[in-house]
Amino acid sequence: MHAQPHEAPVDIRLTEAEAIALHYYRAAHRDGWIALVQAISDALADLDAADRHAIEQRRLVSHGYARARLNG
Repeated sequence: MHAQPHEAPVDIRLTEAEAIALHYYRAAHRDGWIALVQAISDALADLDAADRHAIEQRRLVSHGYARARLNG
């Protein structure tokens, strides 16, 4: 079985990063710049969501700790 010119050869395993990059590249109709910008935008959005989640978790832990001291 032969791979198409735009696909990785059959006997090569892509790393997770390479597979993600290939997905973005194909989704951007093989425009590397658009793929890069979209990947970075998605990564920044994920980081922002993780930061918000961490802040919320710290807030919940703080309130839980304060309640435990008041009740204890």
